[in-house]
Parts: sequence; structure tokens; C-alpha cells
Amino acid sequence: MLDDVSPAVERALDAARRRAGEGGLDAVHIFLALIEDDESRAAQAVVAAGGRLAAVRQVLEAHAAVPFDLTTVLGGAREVAGQRAETTVTGEFLLLGLVQTSAPIRDSLARAGVLVEKLTQPADIPTVALDEPLDLRDPADDVAAARVVDANANRAREALRVLDDYCRFVLDDAVLTEEMKIFRHRFADLLACMPAATLYEARDTLADVGTAISTTGEMARESPAEVARINFKRLQEALRSLEEFGKVIAPDFAGGLEAIRYRTYTLERAVGIGADARTRLETAKLYVLLTGSQCSAALDWTIREAADGGADVFQLREKSLSDRDLLERARNVRRWTRETQTLFIVNDRPDIARLAEADGVHLGQDDMSVKDARRILGAGPLIGVSTHNADQVRKAILDGASYIGVGPTFASTTKDFGELAGLDFVREAAALTTLPAFVIGGMNASNIGQAVAAGAKRVAVTAAVCQADEPAAAARAIRSALDH
Repeated sequence: MLDDVSPAVERALDAARRRAGEGGLDAVHIFLALIEDDESRAAQAVVAAGGRLAAVRQVLEAHAAVPFDLTTVLGGAREVAGQRAETTVTGEFLLLGLVQTSAPIRDSLARAGVLVEKLTQPADIPTVALDEPLDLRDPADDVAAARVVDANANRAREALRVLDDYCRFVLDDAVLTEEMKIFRHRFADLLACMPAATLYEARDTLADVGTAISTTGEMARESPAEVARINFKRLQEALRSLEEFGKVIAPDFAGGLEAIRYRTYTLERAVGIGADARTRLETAKLYVLLTGSQCSAALDWTIREAADGGADVFQLREKSLSDRDLLERARNVRRWTRETQTLFIVNDRPDIARLAEADGVHLGQDDMSVKDARRILGAGPLIGVSTHNADQVRKAILDGASYIGVGPTFASTTKDFGELAGLDFVREAAALTTLPAFVIGGMNASNIGQAVAAGAKRVAVTAAVCQADEPAAAARAIRSALDH
């Protein structure tokens, strides 16, 4: 037995099978079975369409067999039922399903005087005018949904406060703290759309079965970074629950939540990548940019000497080599930096960085995005971004940069910068973020003190080390200024 058909349809199908005997069931047998009773809904539908039942029966009795597929006919019947806001296939709908799916049946009905178009047209159901909108929701459902909304609003607010404190007091990062503040205000504005009285009235903390349930993991946190990670997940879960249950109370509220929930994923990435980069680059202060033609000696000797003097990171910056020569040189630099236990970064080219197994890539403002570089490099490698103003710093952080270059600061003998960002930008960047930032542009032992006074904790150099007669001594002097 089919779940969505009426008993009358079941009886009609049984009668049609008996009528067909061994000859096999066809559309004509079912149609005749449906109109066998003059008072049936199917028979009355034919009459309403201008047909005389006796004439219709006479035409169909003489009709040749009409093969049909029961699944197709029932599909048509269900479609008709849906058009008329019904969920059960009655005899009337099965008859209309037969008419819609069988051209021979339609032709025979027309010959018998039935207005087939009238028979198959959708029912005209008049709209009932109401003085007030009809609300069929159960008040108990609203209270239950409001209770969920209230609990998750509190969870989200609490998680946001924890994350705000992490960015402010642990990371000491002004950009991320400002982002958290903006987020909290947007969330508060959305919550203001929800009647506070509704939430308070639904709250029942004493009867909440969840307050007595806890796990041992809830009482253990290994580090502030883990606190942030857990609270990002708590925030996202709370926002998702708010979004779903908020639809019951205020659809506009739920729609606004979706946008800010997506924003949490961006912030989580920025905070997570920043925390990892701060750990990996914690002791990295001297970053040396290498171009073979600008080094006074061989690259391998320069790297070993500079590393001996305190250089932590080496970037290969070659603009004129062919891809094949660049990859060969990058693989050599990778070997030499492994021997000195220093980090290796490739300028501009994430593809070369990946093939050479470098520790990361550095991108300029005109290079590909952090997102695209990450797709090439995969998870793990560092991605640095050159910044020349505060807006670029903010964008780099939210894009997921591992570190930033800050500058250019002073005029350089190895590169024409055109316009200098200067020491003012060094001060501004130092105030904006604690993401690892390497001050770049004409840095050397004679001006390093000015950069440090402006807030520099890390610097990137080229000529000051690569063109020095004693790279180790030059690196040591710069590193000493940074350390003290």
C-alpha cells in the first residue's frame, strides 16, 4: 500500500485489476474504476467539467487499451495535489494525473463532451482577507527558541571578551584588538534587534540541565594561544546556534549573524597565523636580502659569515635570473641555510619557494595575494608582505601574513625606492601590531639606532652585510644594536 494515497484510490486500483483480468492493467481500466461511483470525487470532477458520466463510460468502454506507467501517473497526481495544497492523492487527483499523462484519454474525453482544459486547470482558491496577520506559531516554541538565543548570546559575548583580552593583553596587538572591538559592537547592534524582555523571560538558569554537566578538559588550558583557539570555536558555535534559532523569532537578526560569523573565520586565521609566526620568529631579528650580483663574495661564504654574526633569516632576491637558474640558486641557498640553521625565504616566487623547499616567500604589494601564495605553498611556510602605510599593515594582518616588511625607511644603495615611508611609518607600525615586522630600506650600523629608537625590533639589510669586507662583523654590529 502506498503511504500517500487515499483508500478510495486503493479500491479503484483493485477494481481496475479485476476489470482487466489477465489482459493487463491499462489507463482505461483505472479511469472507469474511478468514475464507477457517480458520487465519487473523480466522477464529480468529470461532471463539473461538462461531461455526462454515461457518455464518458460509453466512449471509454469502446476504447482500445492505453498502456501506462503507474509511477508516472502517480507523479502527475501528486503534482496536481501539491497545486491544490493537498498531501494525499485522492481519486480526483489520480484521475487528473491520468488525464495529464495520457493523450489518448484526453482525446476520448473531448469526444465525449468533457471540457478537458477546465478539468485540468488549477483550482481557484480565494484568498481570505484577515484583519490581522495570522500567527500559527506555538508560544511554547517561541519561548524555547528565545531560551536558546539568550544562552548563546551570552556565550558569544563571553567568548568575544576572552578574545578581546587575548589580542589586547597577550598579543598586545592594536589592529587585532580594534577588530575585536568592532566585532563586539556589530554583535551588540544585532542583539539590540531582539527584544531584551523576551530573552530575560525565557531564561531559566536554575532549571538548565547543562549547568551540571562538565568534562575534565574544560578545566585545563595549556597556553594563552589555546585559550584563544577554544574561544574562537565557542564563538562560532554560539553564532551558528543563534543564527538557526534566531530564525524562529526574528529572521532579520539571523541574516545579520551569518555575515559576522564568516568574519570570525578571518579573525581566527589572522590570530592563529600571527601567534604561530610570533613563536617561529621570536628570536629572528636580522634578515639579510641576497642578490648574487650585489654581494662582494660568494653567496655560500656570505651566508655562513652573516649567520656567524647573528643573521637569522636569508631572502634570495634575484630579478634577472631565468627560472632554471633561479631554482638552481634557490636549492643551493636552501642547502647553505640548513647548514647554518637559519631560515630561507624566496622573494616574489611561491612556486620556486616550494620547489626549493624554502621556509617561505616574501610578497610585494604588486605581487600575488597571500591567499594565492598559500594555495601554492600549502600550510606551514611563512608568507611575508611588504607594507608602506598603515592600511597595508592592517590588510596584511587580516589576509594572514606571517610577518611584514616595514619601509622603505632610508635611502638605499642597492634599490631606488622613489618615495620613503621613513621613521614615522616605523613608529606607526610598531604601535599598530606585534606581528613580526622587519624594518627595511637603507638599514646599516650607522642608522640602526634611529630605527630602534622609533620602535624597530627587527631589520632587513642588504648592502650593510652583503657588501661588507667582513659580513660576520657587520651582522654582529647590527644585531648588537637590536639586542640592546
